[in-house]
Amino acid sequence: MTIRSFISGCATLSLSQDEVQFFKKTNPWGLILFKRNCESPDQIRNLTAQFRGAVGRKDAPIFIDQEGGRVQRLGPPSNYWRKYPAAMEYGKQYDRCPTLALKTARSVGRLMADDLAEIGITASCLPVLDVPQPGAHDVIGNRAYSMRLDHIMILSRAHTVGLMEGGVLPVMKHIPGHGRADVDSHHNLPVVKAPRIELERVDFLPFVGFADCPMAMTAHVIYEALDKEFPATLSRKIIKNVVRKLIGFEGLLMTDDLSMKALQGTFTEKANLALAAGCDMLLHCNGVMSEMEEVADAAIPLAGKAMRRAKQALKAKRKPLPYDKKQALNDLEAILSV
Repeated sequence: MTIRSFISGCATLSLSQDEVQFFKKTNPWGLILFKRNCESPDQIRNLTAQFRGAVGRKDAPIFIDQEGGRVQRLGPPSNYWRKYPAAMEYGKQYDRCPTLALKTARSVGRLMADDLAEIGITASCLPVLDVPQPGAHDVIGNRAYSMRLDHIMILSRAHTVGLMEGGVLPVMKHIPGHGRADVDSHHNLPVVKAPRIELERVDFLPFVGFADCPMAMTAHVIYEALDKEFPATLSRKIIKNVVRKLIGFEGLLMTDDLSMKALQGTFTEKANLALAAGCDMLLHCNGVMSEMEEVADAAIPLAGKAMRRAKQALKAKRKPLPYDKKQALNDLEAILSV
């Protein structure tokens, strides 16, 4: 059956019969999980097996936002998963001891990968490569690795190396940069007025340095210097000329969540615009069936360049490498205790 170019959420801890039938019929490329979907390791294994059974693909990718800090879908108060630091904590540690910070970021990435791979999750939506700016909304805030561009680039690489050494794929976000957003894109559409030369000098650079990442997620942000009408997710100008050409990203490009309030219009309209702009994959997260159906109807069959990018992304997944788990846990405890 033809795979369609979208990643879907689901409503609860297991798939309803309606959801099973929906996934059988529409065959999305992947599934994304949130806290509402995560109770215990066995429950998540059953949920991911349900989804993979419905679409008939044992390797269908499963995504989650497991950054650490306030964006951690698996963690306290559950007894099954550890607390992980927000990315900015590595930046603070880097100011004290760069060598230790890089070691810790890699160790924690490896521990995170253990948590995810053990329950059948394919990819975590990190690193956050946005460069925070004074006066911007705190929707990014301590989710960024540092206020300093060079520190973001080196720490995000170490964190992601650990993740990939544990057999889990990264999704960098929010390309081409969310750090100047004046409002929270979950609720409103940010408008960035910075000149293009400043965007190129600061915001784009971490993504250029990570252009080899297998997957990336777009920013629901208008950059007036690039496209005054459409946010990056819906802008052919930005995806073609900035994401693909200037930044040089050749991997799989997915939208940020289409149900976020930054984007106006029907789901059909948003999906059509995103695909026409050059996004390979639509992302819809909230598990509302009526919205899922609309996105699925708009999602085109996965083919051509998008199919090649999707296959190449999954090929980047490796078998977990051996590591010193006791030392990694000590590194985690040390950064959490500061």
